[in-house]
Amino acid sequence: MSLNRLLDLYRSMRRIRAFEDAAEVASQGGVAAWGLAASAKPALVRGPLHLSTGQEAVAAGVCFNLQREDLLTSTHRGHGHTLAKGADAARMMCELFGRATGYNQGKGGSMHIADFSVGMLGANGVVAAGIPIATGAAHALKIRGLPHLVACFFGDGAANRGPFLEGLNWAQVYRLPVLFVCEDNRISATTPTAPMTAGSGVSARAEALGMPGLKVDGNDVAAVDAAAARLVAEIRAGGGPRLLHAVTYRFKGHVSVDPGTYRDPAEVEAAKRNDPLLVTQAQLRAQGATQADIDAIDTAAQAEIAHALQVAEAAPWPEVADAYEEIMNSGAGVWK
Repeated sequence: MSLNRLLDLYRSMRRIRAFEDAAEVASQGGVAAWGLAASAKPALVRGPLHLSTGQEAVAAGVCFNLQREDLLTSTHRGHGHTLAKGADAARMMCELFGRATGYNQGKGGSMHIADFSVGMLGANGVVAAGIPIATGAAHALKIRGLPHLVACFFGDGAANRGPFLEGLNWAQVYRLPVLFVCEDNRISATTPTAPMTAGSGVSARAEALGMPGLKVDGNDVAAVDAAAARLVAEIRAGGGPRLLHAVTYRFKGHVSVDPGTYRDPAEVEAAKRNDPLLVTQAQLRAQGATQADIDAIDTAAQAEIAHALQVAEAAPWPEVADAYEEIMNSGAGVWK
């Protein structure tokens, strides 16, 4: 991998980490350190906020191999995927803050951000629900003869739900252009996934359907990038669906106000020593990058997200009169 490519991957990861850190602090009531007034009201982010802190290498490594016209479906833990696909950080933060200038006019919140302009079809609060959506989108691409593909992110817990088998089976039967990405952080909400999963897990289940795939260290962005590049090339060549099984670790609790005390602190500390940002920094130095190069990326990411916070805090609230806009009117049976 070239140094410039690795720098770009690190830049994507660092933006995601900065966004997640700022959103976490905002959901807990403090944002002064990020450039907002110390008198800012607490809990600027209302409702559930599922962070992807520690999983940045998967989002960056996969999305770096996607074109703007390629499509993507995400999960309730989807900020990283959305940023890596090209969405605007300020509009995302506005949505988290519930403001009218957010991607969903403040009505969707963290778990339902979508940006069709970059192919992001939406995050989804229902475990495994993005899989049939991605499969359907890939089938539509094939029927229309379009040269694009769909990347479908889901967690390890989704492999134990019905849509996983249904979606992968349909995609394999019809040889659809979809890359299934299992972001395996090894825990389903508050319960370790392994004791609840029979057999050898997601990779073996895909293989049982005849779907080729790769398993990769999800904390090594260079490895994720290389694996995703290979699988994406095979899909674009008409090879049908592929699965990428990226093993990573979620540093935070299930939601931003969850201290995660159900985990062994020693396990968490050990995982943090394998922080994907630290791994990539070491790789960058080995390729000749200076600390100044790394610091410049860190500083730029912090500044971008500080600006996003300021934009979101100053953005207007939705008008009450707009509450039912873009909502199905069940009586009339049409969109209002």
